[in-house]
Amino acid sequence: MSGPHTVLVFKQWHLEPDREPDSPPVTHKMKCASCGAESAPDGAWEPPQTWALEHSGKNPSHLRFEEIITRPWRTWMES
Repeated sequence: MSGPHTVLVFKQWHLEPDREPDSPPVTHKMKCASCGAESAPDGAWEPPQTWALEHSGKNPSHLRFEEIITRPWRTWMES
């Protein structure tokens, strides 16, 4: 008689924003919906918003933008 060939272990996985000290920062950038131009990513939201206002000032028909937020996430398994 032989022992088990397969052992199944069920673990609970979790997903959460990565707030570890070495995690990448949350960044914001704006993208023009008219031409696709994008601001530089920044850890603060003010520089990308300023870029969007300046972009509209230089291109008066470019009035719609998308905010792109990059937030690092991590998974971990319950022990």
